Amino acid sequence: MQKFDEMYTAVPYGSASDPAAVRAHYRVFAQWLARQDPAVMASRRAEAEMVFRRVGITFAIYGDKDGEGAGAERLIPFDLIPRIISAQDWAMMERGLVQRVTALNRFVHDVYHGQEILRAGLVPRDQVERNAQFRPQMIGVEVPNQVYSHVSGIDIVRAANAQGDGDYYVLEDNLRVPSGVSYMLEDRKMMMRLFPELFSAHQVAPVAHYPDLLLETLRQSSPATTAEPTVVVLTPGMHNSAYFEHAFLAQQMGVELVEGQDLFTRDNFVYMRTTRGPRRVDVIYRRVDDDFLDPREFRSGSTLGCAGLIEAYRAGHVSLCNAVGTGVADDKSIYPYVPAMIEFYLGEKPILKNVPTWMCRKPEDLAYTLAHLDELVVKEVHGAGGYGMLVGPAASKAEIEAFRQALLARPGGYIAQPTLSLSSCPTYVESGLAPRHIDFRPYVLCGKSIQMVPGGLTRVALKEGSLVVNSSQGGGTKDTWILETPC
Repeated sequence: MQKFDEMYTAVPYGSASDPAAVRAHYRVFAQWLARQDPAVMASRRAEAEMVFRRVGITFAIYGDKDGEGAGAERLIPFDLIPRIISAQDWAMMERGLVQRVTALNRFVHDVYHGQEILRAGLVPRDQVERNAQFRPQMIGVEVPNQVYSHVSGIDIVRAANAQGDGDYYVLEDNLRVPSGVSYMLEDRKMMMRLFPELFSAHQVAPVAHYPDLLLETLRQSSPATTAEPTVVVLTPGMHNSAYFEHAFLAQQMGVELVEGQDLFTRDNFVYMRTTRGPRRVDVIYRRVDDDFLDPREFRSGSTLGCAGLIEAYRAGHVSLCNAVGTGVADDKSIYPYVPAMIEFYLGEKPILKNVPTWMCRKPEDLAYTLAHLDELVVKEVHGAGGYGMLVGPAASKAEIEAFRQALLARPGGYIAQPTLSLSSCPTYVESGLAPRHIDFRPYVLCGKSIQMVPGGLTRVALKEGSLVVNSSQGGGTKDTWILETPC
């Protein structure tokens, strides 16, 4: 399997002082790195961990309980070596992200309105209407700007091509409640704190204005009934795995962080309880899944949402970001159809590639998958966080056999993909500098226009050889630098 490293032209690494072994956009950084005392770098790692722990930048692992039965809080490991992306690569990626998110929003609107793509036979009707994320309550509902995914996190990986260069692929579209942007911002603050001299030697595009762009996007998505919209962030509460991020973004935007119990509806309007009495709410940036938003419409026992919220939403008196029912477009069984969506709605060829995908609901794809389980990555279509998947080359015979039985029992619940050798990036581990696999999640904001900061969250698989970068599976993060000038 061909390997591609973001910084070096060959793996295993040669000498960092050899200019020929370092890619052009990393050369200034490599020269700096070669001059660093390992003891100093170790102390900087310890300082970063101390600051992150003091600030409370943690992630709750649901399968690992604390003494009170809540998800145990873990520090997400932070790596000192940035992932650097050239200005040319970012320009291509940005165009591809705008194209993809535009098409996905068009698709969701179409699903709940004219269903033209279903009638054209490009996406199977049963794949949509039997999808667990399809919400019949949204049929015919008009949303501001016809935007459903206001905040999209598109997971991108890079793998070597036949020429030995790196090709970018979209691995997954996260359109419901994508998380991780707070770590993008905190990682940048940490790098600027630890190594300010590096930023004077590189023209790194800023990301600190993300909360301003997010607030602008949310305000642009408000109902037409108000000129000065009140925005809130709705969180499931402090035991949610991403609670730090919910509180962080509310604070950075200067808006209220609320839970379901803080909201109520009256006459199809939503209000927030305050010490000065009720205050009308116009835009809810919700970090609560559809099923828990309104006990009258979805799960009757939910206390995380607000009774009557969906009726107020249908009446056009409040905006939900992201919209209800958006998950129908980020299901892994829908992912293979995104290139066709781009051509259908935009009349364009996709700029960013999909990973080749076998849909196990198809008999011929299932047969191929079953015959090559030891070579493929098999994923549950509703799986997330690195759970419910098989990485064939790294799996035991028992794990492969268990997945074989699961596939035979419910083939429509799985897709399969080739095992890409994700690009690696130098990472500080206990033994020193070593390659570790990474992915990249840029955040796309869609209101009246599409905006994004030049950057995103780079996740790193800290276990040697692992391709699973998720925080819930022990992955870490890196700062991502987009260079402002071509190399």
